[in-house]
Amino acid sequence: MADLSFDPKTTVLVLIDLQRGILARDVQPHAASDVLARAIQLADRCRRVGVPVVLVRVTPSPDGRDRLTPAADQIFAPPGPMPEGYADFPPELGPKSGDIVITKRQWGAFYGTELDLQLRRRGIRTIILGGIATTFGVESTARDAYERGYAQVFAEDAMAALTAEAHAFALANVLGRIGRVRSTTEVLAGLPT
Repeated sequence: MADLSFDPKTTVLVLIDLQRGILARDVQPHAASDVLARAIQLADRCRRVGVPVVLVRVTPSPDGRDRLTPAADQIFAPPGPMPEGYADFPPELGPKSGDIVITKRQWGAFYGTELDLQLRRRGIRTIILGGIATTFGVESTARDAYERGYAQVFAEDAMAALTAEAHAFALANVLGRIGRVRSTTEVLAGLPT
C-alpha cells in the first residue's frame, strides 16, 4: 500500500453521524466509544495542522415531516420524535472553532446540504472519512463524493456498522473500489505533525 501524504490546503476530515443518538447503538467490529476516540484523534490533529473538520449529523426537522418514509422491508428508525439530545455531538468531539457542521435529513451528507459547496469553495480535493454506520451514512456519502470526483481515504477503525460482516463487506466491495482504506494510525502518519 502506498504511503499517504495529505496537503492540508486540499484535504478535509468528514465525520459522519458521531452524535449521541447514533453513538448509543451497538456497532461492530469497533465499539462506538473506540470509533469516537479515534475520530477525536483525527479531528484534533487536523485542526492543529489546518485541515478543516466537518461534523455531520442526521436528524429530521422538529416537525418530522421531512423524514424519509418509503415502504421498506426493514424499518431503520422508529417513528415519532427523536429522543432529547439525539443529534448532539459529544463535547470532546466538537464542534470546535472553525469546524463546519452539516445537518442532513437522509443517509448521505451531500444530498440537500451545502457540503459540496463548502468543500469546493475551500479547494478541497481529498476527503478523509469516518463515522457510523459504515454501510449507511459513510457509504452513501462516499458514493456521492466519488461521483463528484473527490479522492477519498477511509479511516477503517474510525467507523463501524451494525454488524462486523456488513462493515467488512462495505470495505471490500464498495469503499476499497472508490478510495483507499487505511487505519487511523496510517492516516495520522500521512498528516503533517
